[in-house]
Amino acid sequence: MRTIILASSSPYRRAILDKIQLSYHSISPQIDETPQTAETAREMVARLALQKAEKVAQTQTDSLIIGSDQVALLEGNILAKPLTAERAVQQLAQSSGKTVVFYTGLCLLDSADASYQLEVVTFKVHFRQLSEREITTYIALEQPLDCAGSFKVEGLGISLFEKLEGDDFNSLIGLPLIRLLALLKNKGISPLLR
Repeated sequence: MRTIILASSSPYRRAILDKIQLSYHSISPQIDETPQTAETAREMVARLALQKAEKVAQTQTDSLIIGSDQVALLEGNILAKPLTAERAVQQLAQSSGKTVVFYTGLCLLDSADASYQLEVVTFKVHFRQLSEREITTYIALEQPLDCAGSFKVEGLGISLFEKLEGDDFNSLIGLPLIRLLALLKNKGISPLLR
């Protein structure tokens, strides 16, 4: 079996990849993630997913390298990781009753020949109207300070939504697993065929 590498230090992405029970290891790619001038959100996540995989490929031969990057948009504006409870409260108040769009770039790069598969997965989160008390209680209970959009869909964050719209809720956590499985299958790898 080929060596699989996750080009990420994210514990959230590792937890998702663990679900499919394939052996892998992770390497942090250490790249500059600054947006480029006139670059759309979709273009940015695609570029960064590829760059992360390419960076790791520089030192890892004959490996399949997974790169992923994500951005959350509210009314066209990027929602950064809040890092503080005050910013998280502000983000959720702004998102109340609105739709946040997540774009997740996904790359599977074969370092043996530098070929790659690259996709952008879209997922929409429709927030219900949230009261100030609901927002502050949620932030205090779950502390989603390192999550774009200020929520964790895999936990209590699900209570904030009216509906979710997309093919794979794992993409909200940072790694579109259904699409990744399809990309791995193109390389002859399946967790069900060992």
